[in-house]
Amino acid sequence: MDVKTGLFYVFSTVLLFAAFRVITARNPVHAVLYLVLAFFQAAMVWMLLKAEFLSIALVLVYVGAVMVLFLFVVMMLDINFDKLREGFWRYLPIAATVALLLLGQMAILIASKGMNLQVTSPGAPAATVSNTKELGRLLYTDYLLPFELA
Repeated sequence: MDVKTGLFYVFSTVLLFAAFRVITARNPVHAVLYLVLAFFQAAMVWMLLKAEFLSIALVLVYVGAVMVLFLFVVMMLDINFDKLREGFWRYLPIAATVALLLLGQMAILIASKGMNLQVTSPGAPAATVSNTKELGRLLYTDYLLPFELA
């Protein structure tokens, strides 16, 4: 196992833990902080994939703006979250059904990986071009120029 694979496993393990704690934390402030941790871990996974623009955008947009605003709103409002949790057991069968459906779809997707299903796009970058450079080229030539001309 190389260093990148090891880092991927570390980041994804922390990401799964943080995502699990977001939905299981009793204190909403703690849930928001775990969500910030999950966003940072997702950004690190994007960095490992050499998608630097997406990683920085995730940190700046979600962590820097949306999550901080949400954290301040949650801390300022005095919401009775115990009353909101009263219907948990009533909706558990529906939630379990949706979770099983999603797990089944993920299992099908993982099993189909062995079938060599590859998604290619017309503007797929060459192996020597970085993702950021190709993304910028696509955004500012294929998508932005026709929009400006219209």
